[in-house]
Amino acid sequence: MAENDARFIHDSLQDAKTIKTLLNALSKGFAKGEMTLSDEHDELVLRTADLINVRIKAVRENGQCSVNLRVAWAEPESGTERQKQKPQISS
Repeated sequence: MAENDARFIHDSLQDAKTIKTLLNALSKGFAKGEMTLSDEHDELVLRTADLINVRIKAVRENGQCSVNLRVAWAEPESGTERQKQKPQISS
């Protein structure tokens, strides 16, 4: 991994109410433009971008159900967002 690369992974068994709380926290993080993911071992702070790729996949197979939500974005450049920059031409 590069110097600024970091990873947060958490795996546990939770009830539906806790899952709802986690999804609400993610929603607030996207709205705010920044989220902190942490547990007793690790912490990772992510700044969100203006445009984000999303993929939702749901499966019911052999009595097992799963929903996968994948969101991915390019990390915003420090300072000014790329989308807000204006081109300049001089002659």
